[in-house]
Amino acid sequence: MDTGAVELSRHHPAASWLCAMLHCFGSYILADLLLGEPAIDHFSNSASVLLASAVWYLTFFCPLDLFYKCVSFLPIKLVFVAMKEVVRVRKIAVGIHHAHHHYHHGWLIMIATGWVKGSGVALMANFEQLLRGIWKPETNEILHMSFPSKASLYGAVLFTLQQTRWLPVSKATLIFLFTMFMVSCKVSLPASPSLPPPQRNEDACQEAVGGGHEPLWAQGQEEERPRRAGDAGPPPLFGPAGIIPPGS
Repeated sequence: MDTGAVELSRHHPAASWLCAMLHCFGSYILADLLLGEPAIDHFSNSASVLLASAVWYLTFFCPLDLFYKCVSFLPIKLVFVAMKEVVRVRKIAVGIHHAHHHYHHGWLIMIATGWVKGSGVALMANFEQLLRGIWKPETNEILHMSFPSKASLYGAVLFTLQQTRWLPVSKATLIFLFTMFMVSCKVSLPASPSLPPPQRNEDACQEAVGGGHEPLWAQGQEEERPRRAGDAGPPPLFGPAGIIPPGS
């Protein structure tokens, strides 16, 4: 739970409830905006809104914080984490299928729709912070992507390739394999807090695709920087009149 969430629910319950609704329906809102559909369409499902509102109320106003303590108990928490990843993968697949229905050859649109379906909550974090009266531009999810956002982007690419018949695998098989990957990664993090996220594979891929060395133009700027700062460096071998004679 974010810092200040309890105080916000006590002093500004309407803003707290609206933030909770953004956490629940943020991915649907962004996907609808991308596809030009009504952004409030999913709020027409009264059962989903009531369920989300009940969870919000029990989280902040349950006596003795019994609800929060129960869902924070590690075995129960792991079950909810696994269920969340199952839903995330399904949302990515459904979002790409929906985008493919409107744009058959729009690969970028399908990838973007699947990505926001899987990580829409994180992408709307700055807007949600504004509702809480907080502005932290350094926490931009695009600049500092979390593991769920990166995995959702990779999954969107895979499901787009499968949807356009470039990946020779059935959708059910891809959903199962990617769900197992997401569940194993997300469940291992709460169970073993000392285990870092899978960063080594990302670093290796970045070095292979983007190059592990610094660009030549950047190296040239680094070499010129000491002279601009006033560092004379070694004496020049050539002066205005040509080669400097020894002893001069």
